[in-house]
Amino acid sequence: MRRFSDRHSLSTLSELNVTPLLDLAFVLLIIFMITTPLMEKSAPVVLPTDKPAPNAIDPSQVQSISITKDAEILLNSEAVTLDQLEARLIELKQTHTEIAVAIRSHRELQVQKLVDVMAAVQRAGITKVGVVTNPESE
Repeated sequence: MRRFSDRHSLSTLSELNVTPLLDLAFVLLIIFMITTPLMEKSAPVVLPTDKPAPNAIDPSQVQSISITKDAEILLNSEAVTLDQLEARLIELKQTHTEIAVAIRSHRELQVQKLVDVMAAVQRAGITKVGVVTNPESE
């Protein structure tokens, strides 16, 4: 290999050293390989602001329905039967048009009991229904 630092033969170096460019390319490649999977799992989310949404539900309008392990139905901590639940919800819907329901069900309860309660809510004409769950811990 020819040395370019000889005092006797001073000549300009006409070759481009690509080693730093390759290092940079590999670093960028690694960065993109790491960040691309993270970008694929993200979802377009509109973050909430400090102002309430125009169609937000008033917390006082939310009725709580709980179903215990023994299939006992509680409307706002008061025990009711399935027929009484439907009648009470119809009354509440007539007095408060923007009523919402949050259903809490015991995890070992049969699914049919939950479906029966949801059907009663639907027959009462309530369209804003939510099922409350706990986040799964890993």
